[in-house]
Amino acid sequence: MELSKDRVLPITGKVQHYAWGGFYYLPKLLNIPVKKGETYAEFWLGTHERGASELKNGSETPVSLKDYVHAFPEQTLGAKASGLFGRLPFLLKILDVKDMLSIQVHPTKENAQIAFDLENERGIDITSGERNFKDNNHKPELMLALSEFWLLHGFKTPKLLQNVLRDVPELHFLVPIFGGDNYRKLYQHVMEMPQIQVDRHLKTLVERNIVHYHAGKLNKDKEDFWAARAAITYSQNDHIDRGILSIYFFNLLHLQPGQAVYQDAGLPHAYLEGQNVEIMSNSDNVLRGGLTPKHIDVPELMKHVKFDPTIPSIITGKPADSIRTVYQTPAPDFELSRLQIARGESIKLTSRSIEIFLMFTGSVEVSEKAENPFKRNKGEAWVSFDKAVSEIKALEDTTIYQASIPGIV
Repeated sequence: MELSKDRVLPITGKVQHYAWGGFYYLPKLLNIPVKKGETYAEFWLGTHERGASELKNGSETPVSLKDYVHAFPEQTLGAKASGLFGRLPFLLKILDVKDMLSIQVHPTKENAQIAFDLENERGIDITSGERNFKDNNHKPELMLALSEFWLLHGFKTPKLLQNVLRDVPELHFLVPIFGGDNYRKLYQHVMEMPQIQVDRHLKTLVERNIVHYHAGKLNKDKEDFWAARAAITYSQNDHIDRGILSIYFFNLLHLQPGQAVYQDAGLPHAYLEGQNVEIMSNSDNVLRGGLTPKHIDVPELMKHVKFDPTIPSIITGKPADSIRTVYQTPAPDFELSRLQIARGESIKLTSRSIEIFLMFTGSVEVSEKAENPFKRNKGEAWVSFDKAVSEIKALEDTTIYQASIPGIV
């Protein structure tokens, strides 16, 4: 592999066809044909093993961005980021959530390394459905709504949760278990409850909700709506998914386009419906807690959940200048910015470490030091390596999402 003289290059991403994805949103964004019956859930830009981007390194044969960064870390990441991370530390995604995702938490970096090594020692294949840790990294994440977006986000405050347990007749049995603030005891009880008890406690609640759901009497800002949809989607073999209980335990958020939330290690959450742009640490480690046919390891899950109330903090972004809005988080691995450039305007950028750009709307011409310009349209992307100087000229009104590493100077 040869080092390219170009430091600003077009890249392609990877579509993930998970069952919960939609049929049309991503194909329309990416200008790709729709295959009948195929779901299009996520679009990845980055270097993760399960979907690395590709670039053209002066040849007709695409080159894996992961392999290129690995071969030339200082030329791509720069000396500081190469020393801190040793690889591209973030993963940029677009999600189209048609069906609700599993309730999940992500590990801390330290715990991910320990558990990943332990599963390797046990000889669990990296592709096994029984495996919890696919890599050794943490996975804090920021999601920015591109449409109206509904999600579950951390435990309700004690008062709110206590009210729910009292207001829903089928949940009364949990009031003494919660005791006003014992999140661990409550969650452990429902996660370890025998399936026959889950079915017995939730049967009338689920039946009532489904009747109201089909009659159009429930709205999306109420837990009952999502509990009904979860029962229809995930209950199998006459058994009720215990994840339905968590819908009542967690904050139900309804975000508008342009609003974002940050989700750190240990915070339980689930995406319910909508489209978003998501940036996270370069990891695919997920510990599930329900609303899924996939593997659930309750003892391992309990090790990583933060049993504290969450008061949701909605991030609206801070204008850095007339073009850029920055969505800041505590994560050292990533930062998301939105660039809005009017037709005919140009901006000049100097990359601090590696940066990835995704066209959300519009059309631009990108050039490095006014040389070798290339065009990028909606749904297309490019990468800019450390210290690259580039110019972006908007051929029409354009919105771009930029993924970068904060604090690199």
